[in-house]
Amino acid sequence: MARLFVISLALISTSVACTFEESSLNLTGIVCRMTKPAAFVLNQQTAQVIQAAFRHATYPDISGEKSMAFLGKVTYGLTNIQINDLSIENSEVDFKEDDAIDIAIQNVTASFKGTLSYGYTGAWFVKLTHSIDFEIESSIDLQINAKLMCAKGRVAADTSDCYLTFYKLTLHLQGDKQPGWLKQLFTDFISFTLKLVLKGQVCKEINLLAQLLADFIQDRAANFLQDGAIGVDISLASFPVIKANYMESHHKGLLLYKNYSVVFSDSMFAPSLLSESRMLYFWFSDQVLNSLALAAFLDERLVLTITGEELGEMFEMEDTEAHQGIVQEIFQGTSYNDSLAKVWSLTPPQITLQPEGTIVRSSVAVELTLFSQGAEPTVVFYSEKEVTVTIQSAYVEKKLVLHLADSVIEPKVFKCALERAGDDKSLSHFLQRIISVAGIPEVISRIEPALTSLMNSKGLNLFEIKNPEIITKEGYLIIQLDFGFPHHLLVDFLKKTL
Repeated sequence: MARLFVISLALISTSVACTFEESSLNLTGIVCRMTKPAAFVLNQQTAQVIQAAFRHATYPDISGEKSMAFLGKVTYGLTNIQINDLSIENSEVDFKEDDAIDIAIQNVTASFKGTLSYGYTGAWFVKLTHSIDFEIESSIDLQINAKLMCAKGRVAADTSDCYLTFYKLTLHLQGDKQPGWLKQLFTDFISFTLKLVLKGQVCKEINLLAQLLADFIQDRAANFLQDGAIGVDISLASFPVIKANYMESHHKGLLLYKNYSVVFSDSMFAPSLLSESRMLYFWFSDQVLNSLALAAFLDERLVLTITGEELGEMFEMEDTEAHQGIVQEIFQGTSYNDSLAKVWSLTPPQITLQPEGTIVRSSVAVELTLFSQGAEPTVVFYSEKEVTVTIQSAYVEKKLVLHLADSVIEPKVFKCALERAGDDKSLSHFLQRIISVAGIPEVISRIEPALTSLMNSKGLNLFEIKNPEIITKEGYLIIQLDFGFPHHLLVDFLKKTL
């Protein structure tokens, strides 16, 4: 979700725009939409970034000279200029459709300190030189008009349209004990030059912080969609969009995994698929989810082991006489603790998004092994099944919740090493029921905390997410939510820039 925080702050440096082939417009796998209410929330924190821009700016020495009647030639220099105090009264943000994001910072009160050196040659060739401390009080309005663009495949903004308007610029010499004419003289000399210096350096620092902030947040976003060797290409598929009530970026969403290349078909996205009632929207094509499932399979992550204790709980869910007889045949008098089950996917899962939920279909193998003291481990049975499950997802109290809405199991292969009185068909039917009633819920119960832990490792639990909704439609998934400002991101960023 952090992808567009940087846009709302309009603090990204100017770069050369990207070029897109016409066909690339159909390669959108992920869309992020931020509405105006979200921009209002984020803009409340803009003041801290602007303060950092003022404080981090390096203000060059200012020097000049001028001939004055009765005084001769007057020279002056302002050195060691540093900001002493800064406050911001108000900040506002607005969207100009197909144009720019306007950020207006009102009444920036700033105080600068430094040293003023001056000299002049008066009548009768008398030379006088002085050096005194000074303080400059200023009241400034700052206007940034950020135009969204693309740079190196990422969202960027042209912030060169940056203006400082001065409502007050007052020079105080040391202790205000100098003659009033001297104070007025130097105020008149340096005011114009000082305004240009402040404007140039502050706007330059905003551009610098913008680049750092862009890299910081967009790297965070890429990292959120990466785990180990598996990642997602979030480079832009087309130019960012600004509308009257929202801004939107379209991303490729292609799989990044070793040398594997996944090509998407035409994108199903249309602006009408997302509304404007929530603060933040993410749209995912099911092609993105399928490519991630492929990578998880290739990376050998779709393997699960179930211990004997866990198997015991599963097998004891039903306590009928026939049930107990089959269980005794399977374990042949050994303890549950001397067994181990392995479940793995034989083929990459196929994910289909439908209104009823996320449908996952895969060929799955199940193997049960018994361990007897002094003997080689024995594979009691091996089974292959085509499993189709429908999952409904939610994010509640900072945890991913997966609800099993439906499951279908189709037997394919069954091999049994037991010498038993009954037929393999009854055993296969019994195991299929165990898998349906206990096995699939067990797998889901493992996936929930694993994915929650992965998301938390990326910092998702640090966000103040409000009323998140996960909505599945035919061919795509929508995540929509409101949020509070992720203050930890700003703190982390400012720490890195200090």
